[in-house]
Order: sequence, then structure tokens, then C-alpha cells
Amino acid sequence: MSKLPSFKVIAILTSFSLGAFHVTAHGQDLKPSASGPVASGASATGASLSGTDATFDAWVTGFRQKAIDAGIPAGTFDSAFKQVTPDPEVVELDRQQPEFTTAIWDYLDKRITAERIQQGQSLLGMHDAMFQRLERDYGVDRHILTAIWAIESQYGSEIGKRYIIRSLATLANDGRRKTYAENQLLASLQILQKDRIPREQLVGSWAGAMGQTQFIPTTYLAYAVDGDGDQKRDIWNSSADALASAANYLKEAGWQRGGIWGREVKVPETFDYALADMSVKKSVAEWQWLGVVGACDPLPPQIASLQASILMPAGYRGPKFLVLDGYRAIRRYNPSTAYALAVALLADSYAGKGKLVQAWPTDDPALNNATDIKRLQQRLADKGYDPGTIDGLIGDRTQTAIRAYQKDQHLPQDGYASRSLLARLEK
Repeated sequence: MSKLPSFKVIAILTSFSLGAFHVTAHGQDLKPSASGPVASGASATGASLSGTDATFDAWVTGFRQKAIDAGIPAGTFDSAFKQVTPDPEVVELDRQQPEFTTAIWDYLDKRITAERIQQGQSLLGMHDAMFQRLERDYGVDRHILTAIWAIESQYGSEIGKRYIIRSLATLANDGRRKTYAENQLLASLQILQKDRIPREQLVGSWAGAMGQTQFIPTTYLAYAVDGDGDQKRDIWNSSADALASAANYLKEAGWQRGGIWGREVKVPETFDYALADMSVKKSVAEWQWLGVVGACDPLPPQIASLQASILMPAGYRGPKFLVLDGYRAIRRYNPSTAYALAVALLADSYAGKGKLVQAWPTDDPALNNATDIKRLQQRLADKGYDPGTIDGLIGDRTQTAIRAYQKDQHLPQDGYASRSLLARLEK
């Protein structure tokens, strides 16, 4: 998972947009096959140079000096880069941009399964003392931590096996992710130097995410903690360390002690759907005054004064959620709406909840490819609504344009970029 002080890394450096969802250092929705470093000839400095890739050789030489200037001992660098060569699979994985994105209901169905729920419930019981300690020390709900553990690494069983120095060096040399990769490499070298993590343990995903909670190196340095008292921060082999680190991150991201992520809600027929936007925050009491109620249970009275937003990821016909700062904290862990909802609903499922009252509008999914989104944006522009750049991405300006069009057409202003909306625009 990505982490930097002030949380800049998550949305900027650690998030690779793949369609509607993101591959982040803490939420590897893409799970590449693993492979370790491949031996090759070493340079005179001891750093690994392929001998066949002059560009990579030159990059290693230049980056070695940059690392030394940043305070990394030459010996640490040379040991870390020994026999490192470019990994062509990493380049291929980085350039794989799916043509179609997954509907949110399919995304959730794949991540919230009966088997995963049962396994999580078992682990919650097995590690009750550990979770009590984590809740006491960090104030983060155990079910949320367990859900992150499940989605990030299948409860620690899928942490990735690629040597991240090699993966990040490949990304840096390739150039598409150079700034991100070099920042993470410098952090990786600091981990080797300061935490004395063995080189062979520094493994993870192709994007550099590590351990049971998939921290990228900068996040590890900023937020990883010792959760089992052995004076180490071992997020690879120690579930206590990994989960304590995730709890520490969420606490710093704004999770409130004893708080909740949110609830599914119902809204009245007269509800102004233009208010269903993450930028609109009101107290829970104010939302209740507007007619918002719990979908199956009354909203907890203790949250009445807290700020919340209304989230409708599939438009006015789909489920509606009242989301608090706990949800926003999960979004800091991974900025994908689908990811955050998967964590939240899986967490509820451990406690016997999580079933939604309102069905998803499966007959009217969101546009799921850049070509169709560009068509939508162009049709909006043609009709005098400014969607911003015609880029195939649903951003704030495109949503504002959609809502303006919906208002003029006397439609619910939910900002939902659906197939039916495109069809209407193209009539």
C-alpha cells in the first residue's frame, strides 16, 4: 500500500490508473506472476549491469551516483543491485491497459466470497488477542483490518515473489514510471540499510508493493511498525507487524477511534441527487433531516454530529451509501471507490452484515472503456456542456457536465456515466 507523509504518494506516485480502478502499492488488483532476480554479469562497481542493455547500464550508473548523493552507502547499493537485469515481464505488465473495466458489482462479487468471509471469521477468532491489542493501540476496527488483509494478499498467502529492486529498476529504466520508481528504489535501499531486511526478503509485486498489506517502500518507511514486539518491522512474515502497520496508516489517514466507515441508506423520492457527491459534506443529522435513513437499521445516534457524504457509485437506481471519514481513510489506502467499498462490505460481512438492500442496476452499467467515454464527452460538448478534455476519463468536469445535462432534461442529477445516458445523448 502506498504511504508518504501527508499522503501525497497514494494518489500520485503509487496509483497506476488501469481503467476505472487503480493498481496501487497497497491494492494490487492486478496480480502478476512472480519471478525472482535473474543472475547476470556484474559491473566493476559491483552493481548489476546486464552487459546487453546499454540503456539500462547507463541508468544504473547514473542512479548509483544519485543514491550515494542521497546518503546510501555504495556497498548497500552494489549489494542490492548485484546481478540485477531488466525484467521484460514488468515492462509488459506495466503497459497492459485493459480495454474494458469491470462493473462494480462484478468487482465486489469477486472479492466478497463465502470462502473468504469464512476464512476471515476464523482468523478473527484465532487472533482475537492480537486484534484487541490493535484496536486498543490504534482505534481501527478489526474487521476493516482483516478485510484489507484479505483483499491485499489473501490473508498473507499471496504477497508476490518478485525482487522489488529489479522490478523498480526496470520501471525506472523504462521511463514511464521513472519518478515513482526511483523514489521507491531510494526508499528500498534505505530499508536494506536501516532495517537490515535481507535482500532475499525484499520481494513483492511488479509495481513494488510488499508484504501482507502491500506497502510500497516509501509507505513502509513512514508507517510500518513492530506489531509483535521483536524489534523488527517484518510485514512479509509477521501478520502482527503487517496489520499493525495497516492500522497505523489508517489512523494517520483519519480513521476515528470507535468509528465506522458508513452505512447503506435510503433516500426519499424528493431527494436532490446533485447532493450525492463526495465533495458535499453534511452532518449525519443534516442528512437525516433531508430524509436519509438506514437501509435496514436506524443510523447509530452517536454519529449524528459527524460529517458524511452520500455515495452512489451506480447512479440513483443503485445502492446508496452514507460514508464517513472511515471510508475516506480507506480511500487513502487505495483511491478506488470499488476497492474501498469491497473493504467496507467485506468487513461488514465478517459480522454477519454486508448484504445490500438495494440491487445493482445490472441492466445499465457504467461506460467501461475509454472509447465510449470519449463519445459521451464529445456528445456533451456538442450540446454545449463542457466536460473538459476529451480524454476518456470520468473526472469532476465530466460529472458536472453530466449533471447539468440531466438537470436540463429533468432527469435525476446523479452524474452517472451509464450506457443509457450515452444512448440518450446520441439520439
